[in-house]
Amino acid sequence: MTTQDSAPKPPAKDPWDLPDVSGLSVGVLGGTGPQGRGLAYRLARAGQRVTLGSRDAARAEAAAAELGHGVEGADNAQCARRSDIVIVAVPWDGHAATLESLREELAGKLVIDCVNPLGFDKKGAYALKPEEGSAAEQAAALLPDSRVTAAFHHLSAVLLQDQDVEEIDTDVLVLGEARADTDLVQALAGRIPGMRGIFAGRLRNAHQVESLVANLISVNRRYKAHAGLRATDL
Repeated sequence: MTTQDSAPKPPAKDPWDLPDVSGLSVGVLGGTGPQGRGLAYRLARAGQRVTLGSRDAARAEAAAAELGHGVEGADNAQCARRSDIVIVAVPWDGHAATLESLREELAGKLVIDCVNPLGFDKKGAYALKPEEGSAAEQAAALLPDSRVTAAFHHLSAVLLQDQDVEEIDTDVLVLGEARADTDLVQALAGRIPGMRGIFAGRLRNAHQVESLVANLISVNRRYKAHAGLRATDL
């Protein structure tokens, strides 16, 4: 047995040892919609530098002014360029076209896709399955030069935007291919009081995470609530 063979293995990395993301800038594509506005507000309120993105720069600037906390507004391309981390919160029907148009601006960026492909009929919400498997996998296919992750799917836009709500009591399931990237997203989620980011697998598992929103919509309608998720025994 060689010395190398007998050398002790380094200790496993603590899954809760997450990086400091307080100095990173965050862009939110679709930032004038309810989910995008809510995430931008919560992150900015926690001290993150945030830019709202929209197809219409004037609309983004107006929405940013309403949110306060130093939030800035810009068109989608400028939002992507000036941000270290970019959250995709656009409607599903505009998802592919938006990302295709921003491929160059998003190159090298950490992209967080929180889009839920859903359909609605008289029975309520139901999950759609994109050809690529999920919205996150579609984003990864369209953005080969970006680091695509998935998170922030199960948050109530109502609670996110409610200024009287101090904490958002929920866990955020984070998916991605590289631990360094998912650690960053977990840390970003943890910046919002009450939230905790939890690694939940690779992007191939994103479909069921995105689809679960249809179930939460049914829960919320029946119980007149804004339910989120908590993982136990962690």
